[in-house]
Amino acid sequence: MPELSVFDDLKLRLQKKSQSEGFDDIRICRPWDVPQVSDNLNQFLEKGYHGQMNWLAERIHWRSDPSLLWPVARSVIMLAQSYAPHDDPMSILGQQDKAAISVYARNKDYHDIVKKRLKAIARWLIAEAGGEVKVYVDTAPVPEKPLGHAAGLGWQGKHTNLVSRKLGNWFFIGSIFTTLELPVDSSEEDHCGSCTKCLTACPTDAFPAPYQLDARRCISYLTIEHKGPVDRELREKLGNRIYGCDDCLAACPWNKFAQDAREVRYHARDDLMAPRLADLAALTDANFRKKFSGSPIKRIGRDQFVRNVLYAIGNSGQSALNKSAQNLFGDPDPVVAEAARWAVAKLKARI
Repeated sequence: MPELSVFDDLKLRLQKKSQSEGFDDIRICRPWDVPQVSDNLNQFLEKGYHGQMNWLAERIHWRSDPSLLWPVARSVIMLAQSYAPHDDPMSILGQQDKAAISVYARNKDYHDIVKKRLKAIARWLIAEAGGEVKVYVDTAPVPEKPLGHAAGLGWQGKHTNLVSRKLGNWFFIGSIFTTLELPVDSSEEDHCGSCTKCLTACPTDAFPAPYQLDARRCISYLTIEHKGPVDRELREKLGNRIYGCDDCLAACPWNKFAQDAREVRYHARDDLMAPRLADLAALTDANFRKKFSGSPIKRIGRDQFVRNVLYAIGNSGQSALNKSAQNLFGDPDPVVAEAARWAVAKLKARI
């Protein structure tokens, strides 16, 4: 059996280190292995699919070509960490007086957890082999899903999310750029076949075609990124989803291979499994910040959060929630006040 090269041996030890830090998969590619990103991103922007996410058009040269982000980088280490739920995330949709919160946001902010572990691996890598490193977790102009595809973590499914034969599609992605020239892995083939379950699961028809997403119709975008009132035509389709949406992810058949999250801080907090809409509607700004301290939900602020809760109240058909909405008619935020009036009108129309 031939001897391993120095970098092959380093890669094996890197894999073991990543496992010890809680990652479920690790693959490597080059920064320039995603030439398709530029055309795909430009088409996405030209069609206006990004909605209010104007930051996607900023620093587009970096976002289109990760080799320009840090020109001295020679390898990109892509890592995956499962956050697969123990429960059925779709069961909450039938509880009309309760709120549905996306699985990834029902406990601690993954950015903090993943980044801390990436830094630990990066420090280890420098100590073992030298070189320079930079770590990224969904906060820089890095096309992480295409890089994950190129590295072999998975493939971008018809819902545009990364799908893994090992992990399904419930996993976070992090990247370590390094000046070291590490052995690369093969990109993953597309295994979606003729399946369209993720596309037909979408409540708002946010997929104009397979592998294309119109974010302006996506519930995750509408509840998290969109500022101001949501179009009335789309409000009813939100159901009781108040932060994000898991429908297309949950529909993927490859989830039969998903591994339950080993990180306990990804397990849902008891108070966020099925929170009462009435309780959430009553949150003041101070109470909101206290309740969601350390949570990704805190980022959208109390006003936008309560706006979403009011849409869910309007969709609930529960007359008992009428008072919760009426209490917000005079809210200082005009979007919240308008959502409250809409919710009451919807509830009365169903009586």
